[in-house]
Amino acid sequence: MTPPPAPPPASEPSREWWRGAVVYQVYPRSFADTTGDGVGDLKGITAHLDHVASLGVDAVWISPFYPSPMKDFGYDVADYCNVDPVFGTLADFDALLAKAHGLGLRIILDQVWSHTSDQHPWFQASRQDRTNSFADWYVWADAKVDGSPPNNWQSVFGGPGWTWDARRGQYYQHNFLPEQPQLNGRHPAVQDALLAVGKFWLDRGVDGFRLDAVNFMIGDPALRDNPPLPPGGKRTRPFDFQDKIHNQSSPDILPFLERVRALTDGYGDRFTVAEVGGDHVAREMKAFTADGRLNSAYGFLYLYAEQLTADLIKAGAAMWPGSEGEGWPSWTFSNHDAPRAVSRWAEGRDPRALAEMLMLLLVCLRGNVFIYYGEELGLPQAEVPFERLVDPEAIANWPQTLGRDGARTPMPWRSDAANAGFSTVEPWLPIDARHPALAVDAQEADPASMLHATRRILALRRVHPALRTGTMTMLATDPLLVFSREDEGETLLAVFNLGHEAQAWVAPEGYTVIDAVYSGAAGSLPPLGGVLLHKQAF
Repeated sequence: MTPPPAPPPASEPSREWWRGAVVYQVYPRSFADTTGDGVGDLKGITAHLDHVASLGVDAVWISPFYPSPMKDFGYDVADYCNVDPVFGTLADFDALLAKAHGLGLRIILDQVWSHTSDQHPWFQASRQDRTNSFADWYVWADAKVDGSPPNNWQSVFGGPGWTWDARRGQYYQHNFLPEQPQLNGRHPAVQDALLAVGKFWLDRGVDGFRLDAVNFMIGDPALRDNPPLPPGGKRTRPFDFQDKIHNQSSPDILPFLERVRALTDGYGDRFTVAEVGGDHVAREMKAFTADGRLNSAYGFLYLYAEQLTADLIKAGAAMWPGSEGEGWPSWTFSNHDAPRAVSRWAEGRDPRALAEMLMLLLVCLRGNVFIYYGEELGLPQAEVPFERLVDPEAIANWPQTLGRDGARTPMPWRSDAANAGFSTVEPWLPIDARHPALAVDAQEADPASMLHATRRILALRRVHPALRTGTMTMLATDPLLVFSREDEGETLLAVFNLGHEAQAWVAPEGYTVIDAVYSGAAGSLPPLGGVLLHKQAF
């Protein structure tokens, strides 16, 4: 077997490459189709890595491309150590990795270790009877005396979190779709098998992992009922009525994360980040990244927020004050599970101005920056008609929740090509009529485009250590959001107007503007204006 390609050298050997990094997320089905089946593939990613590298990012996170029945579009894994034929082959992945490393890009893979597909060989064996060697690899339980499920746990996608299996005469648990049975994460053999999966990809040369839904990995062994949440808040699913303290957030997850960290540390400068959703994310993210566990974590503070406010930014900063022994945060405004921020937060304002301001704000936050494909173009949330929906959550809850399809439509590469240059045939999801005009080729030709603004803004992280690793101090939230970023020898001041009205503002004495996202009268900062200033040395 050809030795795996070596990772690119760190630009600063004394600093961890991932601390303060910018990571670009690729959703493989929607990036670029090279086979003419309407679905993106690994060769499509490889073909466009030069574009990704040109943005000035440090790494690429690739959502799942493993063999899968695609009930949840890759997050229902049937084989952790291979590539689904729709995406290509392991050789295609090796070629992708080699090109990425040649461009100085790190590759981070999604690992879905909380559950598998019901077509995974482990589950197919486990469901046969209660005595085989895989019998306890999943969460099974007897029915109550009346035949109902073992407890009141609910599925994220709606309905009970349990499905009856006649072969075993038991229920199996699933936190998501019935086709995504819950692994028994506390079982030593399961943990060993998952770590072997990690080793498989690390041996191939990958640079880190994003652990999907990791706080669901281990639940309460006594299967106690979840208590109800207090009244209030938006509720579109039974899942929203419960405080999920028993089917997620177990402290027994922590020793496993220490094993993950020990594995990745054995390969040098690898990166691990947890996805943490739910009602207790601040506590869980801290625990998952403390005391030598994972390197970083991110939650849904911004992803599910209907409005962007200064108080929201303040709350995010307060989650990670930089205390001794604390982990490192990661932030994202958009991803494959949430509507695109430029549409979610526009509130009737100019989406182009909002997109540029959001990029500057994200880069100024303390922590890693995750950028979702298309954010560099300012893509709005796509409109997907009901008859073209494929997301099971969207179909089940229509029209109360529009689901995730609108954030997963194809990347527009060429403005004048069929299907915006994504594919030669009709794509798996439709291309929004507004997107071809925002295609990469059109924006490359326009020096004032969002694409060129993205490159300019992302370059700030490479030039200014205070943005990459410095402290963050909130200075004001009303009427302007103002905070400082400081590193040894450097002080920056960030000022943003997140509102709808212009606000009086002048640059403070002793500071010079190094980047600005606004055009307005002197002495004021218009709506969606943003300014980054550098304190002059005397």
